[in-house]
Amino acid sequence: MMLVLFSVHGQDYRFEFGPALGVSGYLGDLNNSNMYKHPGVVGGGIFRYIANSRWVVKGDLLYAGLKGDSNDVQNKFPHDQHYSFSSSVVDLGGQIEFNFFHFGAGPRYKKYKRLSPYLTVGLGMTMAFTNGKTGVAMNLPMGLGLKFKLKERLNLGFEFTMRKCFGDNIDGLSDLYGVKHSFAKNTDWYSVAMFTVSYEFSKRCVKCHYVE
Repeated sequence: MMLVLFSVHGQDYRFEFGPALGVSGYLGDLNNSNMYKHPGVVGGGIFRYIANSRWVVKGDLLYAGLKGDSNDVQNKFPHDQHYSFSSSVVDLGGQIEFNFFHFGAGPRYKKYKRLSPYLTVGLGMTMAFTNGKTGVAMNLPMGLGLKFKLKERLNLGFEFTMRKCFGDNIDGLSDLYGVKHSFAKNTDWYSVAMFTVSYEFSKRCVKCHYVE
């Protein structure tokens, strides 16, 4: 995969950046079904390295709001305790994207497509500020998206990812039933559904004329 990723160059520009805006959702101790019961706002930016028309390495820095309330779940907590939270989340991570088609604009023989769905997976870090508490955890983003090339260097996109947190403190709540669980078996997930506008830059050298 890495040989394919970095050995074939099919795009005129190497880098791409732009803003992102959308909605966030929460799944956890206080919501186990409808993640958009209390939607939040997502905003930030993305930066891509375009390895070729199929493979892309992306970094993103996002802010998201998350909310939850125990009145939204049927589960009963010990002593009929009521819980709620409101979190401000900062997400920093990197992902690999695979375009289903050769995404781009160019001569017909190169078989570029202006519209392409893609899959994405990566690794990130989540920092959550919840009811006066700060929680930090690694996260695993995975999802899919759709890209459309509006002009030669201007792209529109939509992406949906679920982010699995390896830590049970993003919502400021843990072990509500008094049952300890392992590192991997936590209940905190959140989703990001966002629109992006990105601009390509740093033209790739297609022909190199070597002079002794």
